Amino acid sequence: MKSSISLAILSSLGGAHAFWRMECRGRVGLARLDPLVDPGTLSQHVHAIHGSSGFSESSTYEDLVNADCTSCAVLEDKSVYWAPSLYFHHADGRFEEVGQEGGMLAYYLLFEDRKDEGKGIKAFPNDFRMIAGDSSRRNYSVAGLDHRLPDPPMALWGLLGQTTQEALRQRAIGFNCLHYGKGDNEATLWRHYMPDKSYIDQNCQNGVRFEIAFPSCWNGRDISSPDHKSHVAYPDQVMDGRCPEGFDVKLPTLLYETIWKTYDFAGLPGEFVISNGDPLGFGYHADFISGWDVNFLQQAVNQCRDDSGSIYACPLFTIQDESEQKKCKLPDLPSIASEKVSGVIGNSLPGGVTIQRGPEPARKPAVEAPQFVPAGAPSPNDLPGGVFQEIEAATSVQVVEAAEVPEPTPEVPSPTPEPPEPSDPPVPEGYELVRTDYVTDGRTVSKIVVIETVETIMMTTETVTVTVSPTGNARRDVHGHQHHHNHRRHRHGHGMRHAS
Repeated sequence: MKSSISLAILSSLGGAHAFWRMECRGRVGLARLDPLVDPGTLSQHVHAIHGSSGFSESSTYEDLVNADCTSCAVLEDKSVYWAPSLYFHHADGRFEEVGQEGGMLAYYLLFEDRKDEGKGIKAFPNDFRMIAGDSSRRNYSVAGLDHRLPDPPMALWGLLGQTTQEALRQRAIGFNCLHYGKGDNEATLWRHYMPDKSYIDQNCQNGVRFEIAFPSCWNGRDISSPDHKSHVAYPDQVMDGRCPEGFDVKLPTLLYETIWKTYDFAGLPGEFVISNGDPLGFGYHADFISGWDVNFLQQAVNQCRDDSGSIYACPLFTIQDESEQKKCKLPDLPSIASEKVSGVIGNSLPGGVTIQRGPEPARKPAVEAPQFVPAGAPSPNDLPGGVFQEIEAATSVQVVEAAEVPEPTPEVPSPTPEPPEPSDPPVPEGYELVRTDYVTDGRTVSKIVVIETVETIMMTTETVTVTVSPTGNARRDVHGHQHHHNHRRHRHGHGMRHAS
């Protein structure tokens, strides 16, 4: 049996009804610390850490809230926000820290559960803990799609079988190429892999913004879980949408943004690699421990709803200026005091982490102790003032351009025996083929042919219309660039024809 359905995508997902943008202009530390994954010991790789100075390899809630300072703007927030840092791997083998632009932003997006709107949003309980992403992932496996292609419209994810938690976790990661001069900036979570060095040099003149969204649907019981993930889940559109059964308490949607100064390395041979040894971005991840008082945070969730998202518009918050944020640092912990993690650090990533490209999951390396460097001992390539010495062009080191490394294509297993492929439905006059997707259910294969026209809406005599809430107004974040919370922009006039 053959049927055809034409869907007119009237608008993309709208913005949050309310939000605020926690500014963390200071970085409290850069260290191999992670009390969630590696409690009580050194972590496997380096993290950029923002928030409470009470952070350590074994932080408790009391440690965080009783700390002397926070590197974020709101004094009532003693939470800690951390994610892997970024390094540049020079062609001669050296690794060098990539700097951050403007610290980090943590968005508190106040989306309600669309299956139960009006129920409200609950504050994070005291000491609430969670992780987003998977450090060992080295591929993109959403319904066998090529990670370099755009996501389908969110209204189609359910039909395409792409609302599993596994799929949503991969779509919760974004790498936004910044070029303010273009005027038309990429939307949040638009690209789910890190562009290669050649692309970044040519297109990302203002750096690359790493983005990651946390799950916001909670089981209502546990402040954490053994993997720090199982007590929470994503709504079916990552940041917005309907929560799955069993996760019926809606929390604020946390979204981290960090801009990396990739432009400092323009024209140099080499590649960018995340501190966990990931040059592709699929293994980007982030961690959170709430250091709010739950009652104060609930007041903020209920009252701090200015359309600007500015923390300065909320009278509840006590705000410290940027200079005070930058003064806040971790104490000199003996476990990390002598490990070199910034500047030019030598021929291996901190902890001896190796670069693993996948597509198989990365092997978990043994945790190495820091290399202790006597105080005042310079690196072989260091000059006074933190400037590193250039290697002469006559070096005998073989240079391999990072851009030449092919990106892995996800392996898609074929059913055995393979069901017959359905024929293409006809493409109407005035439309052009954009993409073909497949959905397999047992012996039935559905081929979905996406077509496009320049009209605002595609209408046919046999139409089912899916209406999604209107697109929210674009906002400018504090970095000064256009910011959208709609995952991806699509031209009007997309259509889809379905054949079974």
